[in-house]
Amino acid sequence: MANSNQSSRMEVPQAKESMDKFKMEVASELGVPLKNGYNGNLTSAQAGSVGGEMVRQMIKKQEQAMSGNSTENN
Repeated sequence: MANSNQSSRMEVPQAKESMDKFKMEVASELGVPLKNGYNGNLTSAQAGSVGGEMVRQMIKKQEQAMSGNSTENN
């Protein structure tokens, strides 16, 4: 099993602020009451939905970039 410290480490530490902003935007879009700091009041489903949607959006942007289609069609 991976060390939890390693699995939560950002590969590009400078991206942390942008990723935090992205996470808050996705949570807002989904109606998940995410806040900075402790979020123990969220259900696993709520927290998972934010992470899952973040991954979906990142994959979509990468696929668009790879296909040469950089227009955003949300």
